[in-house]
Amino acid sequence: MHNTDDRDSWDAMLAAVQAFHDKHDFRNTGGEELTYRVALMAEELGEISSCVTKGKSKDSLSEEVADLLILLMGTGIAAEFDLKQAFWDKMGKLMQRDSRMVNGRIRVSEFRDME
Repeated sequence: MHNTDDRDSWDAMLAAVQAFHDKHDFRNTGGEELTYRVALMAEELGEISSCVTKGKSKDSLSEEVADLLILLMGTGIAAEFDLKQAFWDKMGKLMQRDSRMVNGRIRVSEFRDME
């Protein structure tokens, strides 16, 4: 599908997801409908949870996480937004946030309405 040299490129990954959408005509067959995509993402998150809670292999976990990533990238395509830019915009905000220990685990948040 893609040259090995560009397998680390976001653009190559996005092009592969777009090709998958085009191959199955997702835009015209309901595959890009956002509530359907949310349901698919919830399903994949459940499969990730199952991998973690049932001690499945790292290969199984990585496959399910890849499924979720593909769905997330496809949602950017379906909703017509630049996920790479949204990522960097959000990282900029996250890096400005404080962290706290909550129930013994680190939490990074805006911590609104907490005091």
